[in-house]
Amino acid sequence: MLFDTHVHLNAEQFTDDVEEVISRAKAAGVGHMVVVGFDELTINKALELIERYDELYAAVGWHPVDAIDMTDDHLNWLESLASHPKIVALGEMGLDYHWDKSPKDIQKEVFRKQIQLAKKVKLPIIIHNRDADQDIVTILKEEQANEVGGIMHCFGGSVEIARECLDMNFYISLGGPVTFKNAKRPKQVAKEIPMDRLLIETDCPYLAPHPYRGKRNEPAYVKLVAEQIAELKEVSFEEISRQTTANAIRLFGINR
Repeated sequence: MLFDTHVHLNAEQFTDDVEEVISRAKAAGVGHMVVVGFDELTINKALELIERYDELYAAVGWHPVDAIDMTDDHLNWLESLASHPKIVALGEMGLDYHWDKSPKDIQKEVFRKQIQLAKKVKLPIIIHNRDADQDIVTILKEEQANEVGGIMHCFGGSVEIARECLDMNFYISLGGPVTFKNAKRPKQVAKEIPMDRLLIETDCPYLAPHPYRGKRNEPAYVKLVAEQIAELKEVSFEEISRQTTANAIRLFGINR
């Protein structure tokens, strides 16, 4: 069984056929998926989905691009949701220096508040990082995020940054880019990361793996990510499937 640790089945791209998408995922061997909500709309949709489908769990948080929109009421809401039995993490949260909707200082403040909340409610965190490696690492260290650990989602950094994250009790999750021909960094990271700290994801509907690059991604394609990592690590697909699923179940505290 495969475990897709990061899906956006709550995105508008799946409005018309989410049931068929989940069926295809199950047919491909995907036994668990975590639907990530990152603002009011997507969190509410994630909550609907986890009530309807046994295979789905959720993470709830506030995306750094929209940090400027987050209020104290939203933070209190996240805290109230944390006790839901199918909410297994807080996030995605972090820093995004590619888009400029939310000033960096506000992103950092919202990121710190969510780490503090995660420590309070004792849930792991899912980190979104775009063009902000050093600031992410600094904040995780300063806020002692190692107490809860979590996931470096769709990791695109260097092996050196990955090692710093491993030292802070984080797992490294790889998605579609590891299958791209010229994606040297994810391939190198896949080779270097210990098996017991590795996770797989699609981030669907985004970042579809080869040969679907540029098309809508979906959870069934996480199998292609696992196959590529197996090839890079020179182990069997079955071993990657078994280990990454065990890692996710351990991190999220899921009772199968």
